[in-house]
Amino acid sequence: MKPYSLDLRQKIVDAYQAGDISQRQLASNFGVALSSIQNLLKRHREQGTIAPKVRTEQTPTKLDPEQLEVLRQLVEEQPDATLQELQQRVHRKTGVLVGVATVDRMVRLKLKLRLKKKSPSHQKRN
Repeated sequence: MKPYSLDLRQKIVDAYQAGDISQRQLASNFGVALSSIQNLLKRHREQGTIAPKVRTEQTPTKLDPEQLEVLRQLVEEQPDATLQELQQRVHRKTGVLVGVATVDRMVRLKLKLRLKKKSPSHQKRN
């Protein structure tokens, strides 16, 4: 999710500093969560800034390079496997249990592979 713009942040701080409005009313008026208002005002009060936090460290991937290679091999062996099947096979081979969404992200974004769709065998042709 993208951070709120500096313009919106400044309007919120200015409205609060003008007085006679609660944080709940601010949240309602600007269409943001109360916790966002509270965090913004606290950041402004304690650090003197309204700029969004800069993410300095990326969250490490769930699978290390060796485990990604196992996933690559599994996809290449059976490209029509479902994500759930791949998840279970990765767990059996590596001992690492990741979610189906993580398997999907790793296959598409990290490995840049595509899974083949299974064609239903019960489909009738005219």
